[in-house]
Amino acid sequence: MSVVLAGGGTTGHIAPLLALADCLRRRDPATKITALGTAEGLEARLVPAAGYDLELMPRVPLPRKPSPEVFKLPGKLKAAIDAAAAVLRDADVMVGFGGYVSSPAYLAARRLGVPIVVHEANARPGLANRLGSWLTPHVGVTFPGTPLRNGQVIGLPLRRQITTLDRYSQRETARVALGLKPNQTTLFVTGGSLGAQQLNDTFGKTAWLLNGAGIQVLHTAGRGKSVPFDGEPPAGYVVTEYLDRMDLAFAAADMVVCRSGAGNVSEVTALGLPAAYVPLPIGNGEQRHNAEPVVAAGGGLLIDNAACTPTWVANVLVPLLSDPARLHAMGDAAARFGIRDADERLASMVEVAAARSHAGR
Repeated sequence: MSVVLAGGGTTGHIAPLLALADCLRRRDPATKITALGTAEGLEARLVPAAGYDLELMPRVPLPRKPSPEVFKLPGKLKAAIDAAAAVLRDADVMVGFGGYVSSPAYLAARRLGVPIVVHEANARPGLANRLGSWLTPHVGVTFPGTPLRNGQVIGLPLRRQITTLDRYSQRETARVALGLKPNQTTLFVTGGSLGAQQLNDTFGKTAWLLNGAGIQVLHTAGRGKSVPFDGEPPAGYVVTEYLDRMDLAFAAADMVVCRSGAGNVSEVTALGLPAAYVPLPIGNGEQRHNAEPVVAAGGGLLIDNAACTPTWVANVLVPLLSDPARLHAMGDAAARFGIRDADERLASMVEVAAARSHAGR
C-alpha cells in the first residue's frame, strides 16, 4: 500500500500524522509512506527526523483581508495542486490532517481519483478539512459534535509513549526521577512548550498555599520563561522550562492544570487523568470547544484564563486535590471519555479506503 499524508505547519497536525505513519508501518512494514509539507513548516524537521520521506510543495495561505495577493491566489493554488498531484500519482490513498498543505492535496487527489481520508483534531474544523469532508465518506474526528460531514468519532492518534503508559505502576519511580517525593499528592501544571503566563503567575503566587496543603507541584514554565514566586519557592515545587518525557510527568501526576489543545485533552483523557482546562484566550475558541465534552462527562474542570487566579486555586483546586474520592471519580470519567487506540482506528479507515480503490481499479 502506498499512502500519502498531508498536514503540517504545527505540531497539532504533525503529531497525529506521525502516529498514524507509525501504526501503518507496524501493521505492514512494507507500506510506502510519503508526507507532503512545506519548507516553512515544522514538518520540514520533524518528518525526516521520524524516518519518513517528505515531499515539499508551495505554501498557499489564504489572504485574510482584501489585498492584491488575492489576484495571485489562483496561480499559487494551481502550482500547489500540481505539486501534490505529482506525488499522489501512484498513491493508493491520501490522508489529510488540515492546514495549508491539505487543501491542494485534497483537490489533487480528487482530480486523480485517489481515495481521500480526512482527520480533524479540533472540535472546530478548519477550512481545509471542511473542504475535504465533502470529497470523501472517510472522515475521522477527535471530539463528539465536530461539525464535519460524514464525521466518525475515532479520537486523536497519539504517541505510543503515551498510549502504552501504565501510570499507577510507574508513579513512584516517575516522581523520584523528577525530583519529587514518591508518596505525596502531585499536581502537574503545564502551559505547553511556549508556556502560559497566567498559569506561571497564578501558581507562583500560590506555591506556599499548595505546600501548606500537602501538595507538591511539577511545573513546566515554557521555553525562556520562569515562575515568579513570592519569595523563595517551597521544597517540593519543581520548575522546568520544558520536559521531553511528558510520560513521566503524567505518571507522576494526580491532576493536571493545562491548556486545552486537542493533543493535551486527548492525552490526558486517554490516561484517565483529572484536569483543569484553561483554554487559550485567543484564536477562534476551539480550545474551549475541545474541553467542553470532557467536562460535561465529568472528567475535568473548565476555567477561563482570566479566572485562573490565586482565589480559584484556594477555593476550588486545593479542596479538590485534598479529596481523593473526587479525584478518582473525575479520573474514571476522563478515562471513559478518552480513546487510546485512535491510531489503529484511523489506520483501519485508511485500509478500507485503499481497498475500495483497488476494487475500483
